[in-house]
Amino acid sequence: MANIGFIGGGMMAEAIIKGFLDKGLFNPDNILVSEPVLERREYLSSTYRVKTVEQNGKVLEDCQQIILAVKPQVMKKVLTEIKEEIDPKKHLLITIAAGLPIRFYENILPKGARLIRVMPNTCAVVHQSISALAKGSFATDEDLKTAEKLFSAIGETVIVGEELLDAVTALSGSGPAYVALFVEALIDGGVRAGLPRPLAEKLALATITGSVEMMRKLKKNPYEIKAMVTSPAGTTITALEVLYQQGFPGTVISAVYEAYLRSKELSEAFS
Repeated sequence: MANIGFIGGGMMAEAIIKGFLDKGLFNPDNILVSEPVLERREYLSSTYRVKTVEQNGKVLEDCQQIILAVKPQVMKKVLTEIKEEIDPKKHLLITIAAGLPIRFYENILPKGARLIRVMPNTCAVVHQSISALAKGSFATDEDLKTAEKLFSAIGETVIVGEELLDAVTALSGSGPAYVALFVEALIDGGVRAGLPRPLAEKLALATITGSVEMMRKLKKNPYEIKAMVTSPAGTTITALEVLYQQGFPGTVISAVYEAYLRSKELSEAFS
């Protein structure tokens, strides 16, 4: 019997599975994945040696901990199909679907169903996710600890009230795209200044990772890091002046806030 099951075998499910295996939380024989696409089942089986099935019911039959890893637009269909097989005493359900509030699940699932909602991000593929966890109405503190242990395999975790998950989605859920856009622009800036693109890419990536590590290891906030680099009448303050004049900080703030509003809008649509 498998110890943990996945309903859905997409990219995020794969990242989590890899994290579990790399951290030794489970052996391949203890992981069961239901996935409708044959080619995907074969890939997961051959790559990670996990068990795969086509039908979701087998996961519910064999596993107590279930990670719901299907896309939000098909979640209602999946929940409707499996709800009669869910035993609130047996099953802990953990959802990683973006934008679906806990009440969406609890309106469909049997009364008393234990649910944890998790918002990871795509950095999970390199075990650098930051996952925010929120507890459903019937989940216990022990359930929350279980979910926290599981998602620690793919990075860091934080516990939040569900009312904060739309903001989490806007910042860390969408955040890798913002960072990628900034890095892309930084590289193009280096090319504009005459650097060969491969060298500009290497410099930009090393600068990003090094800056983050300084904040982490030196426990310095972004303002302090900026002050360390900015000398009077130098190149850095000249560049920063342009960024302030062009409204860069305000643009980033507005972008995150607009993403937050969109996340709330999507959540309310499923209420």
